[in-house]
Amino acid sequence: MLQNIRDNSQGWIAKTIIGIIVVLMAFTGVEAIFQATSNSQDAAKVNGEEISQSELSQAVDMQRRQLMQQLGKDFDASLLDEKMLRESALKGLIDRKLLLQGAQDSKFAFSEAALDQVILQTPEFQVDGKFSAERFDQVIRQLGYSRMQFRQMLSQEMLIGQLRAGLAGSGFVTDAQVLSFARLEKQTRDFATLNVKADPAAVKLTDDEVKAYYDEHAKEFMTPDEVIIDYVEMKKSSFFDQVSVKDEDLQAAYQKEIANLSEQRRAAHILIEVNDKVTEAQAKAKIEEIQARLAKGEKFEALAKEVSQDPGSANNGGDLGYAGQGVYDPAFETALYALAKDQVSAPVRTDYGFHLIKLLGVEAPEVPTFARLKDKLTRELKTQQVERRFVEATKQLEDSAFEASDLAQPAQDLKLTVHTSKPFGREGGEGVAANRAVVTAAFSPEVLSEGANSTAIELDPETVIVLRAKEHLKPAQLPLESVNASIRSQLAKEHASAAAKTKADELIASLREGKAPADKAIDGEGWVVIEAATRGQEGVDPTVLQALFRMPKPAAKDQSTYSSVTLADGSLVIVRLNGVNEGAAPTDEEKAQYRRFLASRIGQQDFAAYRKQLESAADIKRF
Repeated sequence: MLQNIRDNSQGWIAKTIIGIIVVLMAFTGVEAIFQATSNSQDAAKVNGEEISQSELSQAVDMQRRQLMQQLGKDFDASLLDEKMLRESALKGLIDRKLLLQGAQDSKFAFSEAALDQVILQTPEFQVDGKFSAERFDQVIRQLGYSRMQFRQMLSQEMLIGQLRAGLAGSGFVTDAQVLSFARLEKQTRDFATLNVKADPAAVKLTDDEVKAYYDEHAKEFMTPDEVIIDYVEMKKSSFFDQVSVKDEDLQAAYQKEIANLSEQRRAAHILIEVNDKVTEAQAKAKIEEIQARLAKGEKFEALAKEVSQDPGSANNGGDLGYAGQGVYDPAFETALYALAKDQVSAPVRTDYGFHLIKLLGVEAPEVPTFARLKDKLTRELKTQQVERRFVEATKQLEDSAFEASDLAQPAQDLKLTVHTSKPFGREGGEGVAANRAVVTAAFSPEVLSEGANSTAIELDPETVIVLRAKEHLKPAQLPLESVNASIRSQLAKEHASAAAKTKADELIASLREGKAPADKAIDGEGWVVIEAATRGQEGVDPTVLQALFRMPKPAAKDQSTYSSVTLADGSLVIVRLNGVNEGAAPTDEEKAQYRRFLASRIGQQDFAAYRKQLESAADIKRF
């Protein structure tokens, strides 16, 4: 049916399509250019189905870009481990392949009509709240898809979404589980804390202790393994002044641009399905009966609400909204584009049944002039040429660097400058050394030990470099004098924390035996008392709260229980649990909330278990 998922389009379906679009927008740049010429070597096989190296490269690039977008200015490329990124991306692709196979084996299906409706309702494909075929084509072209390819990809994502929703939505929770969870969630605790401070300044250390620590931890006191690199950098932007656009190419691009502008037609329909319960003859007789009622003067909208079997559009009088060509079933579209405004078609047979189609309106797009589009088209055509030149130059740079014993000749061939970095270690550094791929290449055996030039490394979609090791600064033992202060600081903190722990243990023993007053200050430190603390109590260190709610309930009202928590600075906190307070019985609304939360958690666990089962039963080969 053409609108049977309208109500669901604001849920997981809409989120899925929006997520796909946002994620796939990251697949631009040099990586995408190389995709067309990459080899067909497989990265993995899942039950005989291939995952290509190209797919894996895209997935790795996507993960990297997502991290950049999420962390913004806090993103540190030097912390990225390319091997881990690759392993994570491959695992994700394998999981996706397994889920697709599971969905297909379980006979999940997503009709072409439902897919039509998802596309029509997706905000990224709309202009002023209406579906725009021009916008749709523009977006999927940016993603590198044809209409057919995009529909296939989207259909796969919808299948996975159905599978996930079906499993995650099947979680079952008993009343006893809900009440048990509510009791724990609403429970509060009365407690008090006492700080036992660590005092590193009071610790006296001998030179022998420092020397012994230095000798025992010698491997920790080494200069970093560093390298200085020479590199040449090539930027895509440098090629723009080297290309030009012919007038005939501009005219051809203009004609192609305006050819994509198609009119939008607003359709309404009445559907009578052909299915297991209704034969073709029965459905045809029914649609002809409705056609006769229309001929007698009954309103199309009223009949759609009464008899149409497309529940999504029936409530709106059969209105499907505006759409361009290439969206509906071919037979449906042919009939729609043959109608005049307010005209109703003869019965039309599609895969879903019989339709009566009414044309409610036509919107013809404004066709921009050549002068208006000339600058835009010039930029686009230049960009296409630059992309090709950049790929060719990158290949030339790689070939030249492979054959050369240094970077002087490659730099001369492409009129580039040889730069030299500052020293950096395996954790990265400044400038180009902030890029993990640069660090990995610089410390690779080929570059570091064998003296070879690296392959071309993409810093970003606009920049590639080739590098070679200029100097390897190998690790060396730091003299004791240079690390003396840091060793003393570390030892003082450890000794002070150990002393605080001993003191806290002694205090707790005294408190348990009644030898120390439970409500008096100790060594000038007073107890901080908090009544009815919740699990999310504000103003309390999370580690203290975590320890508090793990402590056993006092055996009697006047018998507190004790524990201790070590803080980051080495100080100790003595925690005294005075009492446990049961919360009020949950309201019906709270029970419903807890039930939804627990069911969701169980459903997620079931889905995770299902994925694990698929993986354990699968034949997975990684290459």
